[in-house]
Amino acid sequence: MVPHLITALTGPINELEQRILDSMPAIERWFRLEWMEHTPPFYSSVDIRNAGFKLAPVDTNLFPGGWNNLTEEMLPLAVQAAMAAIEKICPEARNLLIIPENHSRNTFYLSNVVQLQRIFNMAGLNVRVGSISPEIKKATTITLPHGESVTLEPVIRTKRRLGLKNFDPCTILLNNDLSAGPPGILEELYEQYLLPPLHAGWSVRRKSRHFQSYEEVSKRFGKMLGIDPWLINPLFTKVEGVDFNEGIGLDALRAAVDTTLTKVRRKYKEYGINEKPWVVVKADNGTYGMGIMTVRDVKELDDLNRKSRNKMAVIKDGQVVHDIIVQEGVLTRERVHEAVAEPVVYMMDRYVVGGFYRMHAERGTDENLNAPGASFVPLAFEHSTHMPQVGARPGASAPNRFYMYGVVARLAMLASSYELEATDPDAEVYD
Repeated sequence: MVPHLITALTGPINELEQRILDSMPAIERWFRLEWMEHTPPFYSSVDIRNAGFKLAPVDTNLFPGGWNNLTEEMLPLAVQAAMAAIEKICPEARNLLIIPENHSRNTFYLSNVVQLQRIFNMAGLNVRVGSISPEIKKATTITLPHGESVTLEPVIRTKRRLGLKNFDPCTILLNNDLSAGPPGILEELYEQYLLPPLHAGWSVRRKSRHFQSYEEVSKRFGKMLGIDPWLINPLFTKVEGVDFNEGIGLDALRAAVDTTLTKVRRKYKEYGINEKPWVVVKADNGTYGMGIMTVRDVKELDDLNRKSRNKMAVIKDGQVVHDIIVQEGVLTRERVHEAVAEPVVYMMDRYVVGGFYRMHAERGTDENLNAPGASFVPLAFEHSTHMPQVGARPGASAPNRFYMYGVVARLAMLASSYELEATDPDAEVYD
């Protein structure tokens, strides 16, 4: 199922699709060489927006939930990728411990944990789920809506290792984005592999650093393909020292919004795009669609009511927002069952393993879809036999569209690997 694009402006994207398909051998070789130099994040998901004239990632998650939205047909790809990833890190691995988020009553989230358990089980590992939540004091089995169940067990920390009662894992998979900072129980584990590493969590990670890395990647990729990197890259500006409740730093935020809108306006004029530019103002270290607002005009920042300020001031786990990223808004021109939709691509190691469309019937083409009321439809990568169809008319082939999404998602994943290298506290520093 290819969602229909509701726009006459498919020209640039069809051109981009054609350029990407024509350059497939060069693109795959380019990625291959990059992965010889850089380590991909263990797993990731990327939110992509297709405006018809531009195709760009707007968010990259290094602790992806939502694995339960992948179809049965996608599982073999995920299992193969999991095998490759584990083999690279710990070939003799036998036991894997999954550390989930602490909201242990969210059955939708726990279905995602069950799916991860299934994937790694099929990859040949004994998998158990260890909770670091203070609520979980003994093994607790939770039944999920579709008849499955998950058992959460309290983790046990010894001097240098983390495990469960009668379970000593060589690898620990974090599915917890550490928004409130890494708990002591996860620090200084020198004998086990912690995936992803602690510095991938939101206490260290910044969206602005990610998109700075992505900008670098998109410029190099654009040069290779002979395209304007703007077609795959959302412009952004970072603002520090903002306090929405106290009204501090709002002048700098206004200036950043104004500058970004002006740059986008210039690009729209260059490409003859007849749309009103807009930006997304969001917390630099945020997740779960919290701390986000759409701004179409600088004046809107003068009229923020108390509710909007509160919404922007605090994000997940009560973290106060001080750093902001102002990102070019990318329209989504895709529709599934008449609802506005955006593709989310899932990767493990360096492989695309599947994805889905996030859709929201109550949201517009210029709004954040990661909000209550969103629903999910599997992407057409569900059949792994779907290889790109060379010679198909641009815009008409599902595999070609999804190959293009996979390329953009892998560019964002490569940017994440640059980002993790730059923030690695154990990296060797050369003078």
